Amino acid sequence: MFDFLRRRRLLRRGLASKKTRRRRTRNELLRGLESASYVKVFILAAFIAGLAFLIFSGQQPEPTKNFVIALLFFAAAIVQLWINRPGTFSQNSRVFLVFGTIFVQLAATKVILVLSSEQAFKFLTPEMGWLLAPYAFAPLVLSVLLGRDHGLYAAVFVSLWSSVLFGRIDASLLVISLISGFTAVYLTLQVRRRAQLIRAGVGVGVAIWLSSLSFGMIGPINLFPPMDNDWGMIGVQSALTLGNGIVTAMIVGGALPMLEQLFQITTDVSWLELSDLNHPLLRRMTIEAPGTYHHSLVVANLAEGAAEKIGANATLCRVCSYFHDVGKLVKPDYFTENMNFERNPHDDLAPSMSALIIIAHVKEGVDLALKNKLNQRIIDIIQEHHGTSLVYYFYQRAIQQQEDARAGGKIMNIRKEDIPEVQEESFRYTGPKPQTKESAIVSLADIVESASRSLEKPTPQKIEQLVNELIEERIADGQLDECDLTLGELRVIAKRFRFTLMTMLHTRIAYPKHESKFMPSDDDRLRPDVMASLRKPASAPPVSAA
Repeated sequence: MFDFLRRRRLLRRGLASKKTRRRRTRNELLRGLESASYVKVFILAAFIAGLAFLIFSGQQPEPTKNFVIALLFFAAAIVQLWINRPGTFSQNSRVFLVFGTIFVQLAATKVILVLSSEQAFKFLTPEMGWLLAPYAFAPLVLSVLLGRDHGLYAAVFVSLWSSVLFGRIDASLLVISLISGFTAVYLTLQVRRRAQLIRAGVGVGVAIWLSSLSFGMIGPINLFPPMDNDWGMIGVQSALTLGNGIVTAMIVGGALPMLEQLFQITTDVSWLELSDLNHPLLRRMTIEAPGTYHHSLVVANLAEGAAEKIGANATLCRVCSYFHDVGKLVKPDYFTENMNFERNPHDDLAPSMSALIIIAHVKEGVDLALKNKLNQRIIDIIQEHHGTSLVYYFYQRAIQQQEDARAGGKIMNIRKEDIPEVQEESFRYTGPKPQTKESAIVSLADIVESASRSLEKPTPQKIEQLVNELIEERIADGQLDECDLTLGELRVIAKRFRFTLMTMLHTRIAYPKHESKFMPSDDDRLRPDVMASLRKPASAPPVSAA
């Protein structure tokens, strides 16, 4: 309320703008629920209640004993998640996703096997029920959404719980579920196309078929003589096992977009969709800031290659690199890569004002990203890719002007107190520093690509020295303190940067000139080359200044 009145008073005096910058709206209620302990207890209690319902429903011997075993499995699952995946365990939405997906598979398995045992449909025999259970549903979902470790976690514990749903512990069901779950995780280590999910489904179907064949659930098959076998029934059973994996994968593929939206998760499939260069912001950049557009493409190549080498999310790095400098669209002419070299707009500005314009491209980028509803990870990297680093060129320029003013002040009898001090904080980005590996990689790729443009006659030695010095400066300045990159990974990143830069900045052989059949006239020979006459102003900041 008081901020509103203060703003109105400043507006009347002409000291504030009517425009307000967009901000990310944070729902405090949702943030509280995400970390509240009572919400986590409710989710886990609901899962236990669901397990009890599945175990005690139906006619089966010793349900109490099976429920106690299921509770022991549950305790092991909680401890395992808490120790190995504390980040997942601390987020209630992730806990709900993990145990909710597992419960859906358990419930579907229970329904299918109960219907088959009661022969609710003529074609559904008790033997066929074992072939139709969705063994790989939870491993597929969690492997694609949360990664390999979560997929393996689901494969193990959903198999254990499935084995106690129907009375005695069923070893056949346990082994088939484990094998199909592990197969699903292995085939979804890096899903970049939705068609790869179908391929994983075929692999799961083959795994179920081989396992079922080994346990005698398909057949029986007599090799001597083969004519005594019921090949029609064997064919139907084989088709059911293969169809089981394919249908499960199709269901998972259809559910993924909804799950991504609901739990705010972006998979590699979605990142590839976001990498479309026809996005309105990128198309604007090609026209209004072509230098920044080209710079972003090169940064994307650098970041993607480095991320692949250390096992980070390479697709995420590529997409975020496309948009990391989108804020330069607001004042593109103030950045070196977009200058036309006829006039440097910074010549008419004080260094502090120039630095303010350079620093503002981060906030402007967040504003444009929010307006265009870009992914949250993209917004984070836009904010973090400069960290709290120093706009060194204009800072040194301000220091030089201050020294010149002091030298002139002695002649003009100006007091030292009247010469304004240069505050380093005024020339630093507002941050935050990179929080993830991907954000740090984009940050390093950005500064390396910018600085490499100032190399004259680049050689492997010059490129190596440049890359190593820039990374060491970032480490010394504390810009990588809040991300989890190791020194070993930084060495790998530097090596990959050097390789990519050497392939981009390679020299070409000077081909000998040959006389054209159509020789130019004397007037054309004397006409000056317009582009050659345009020289970069001596006061233009280096490419790395922004």
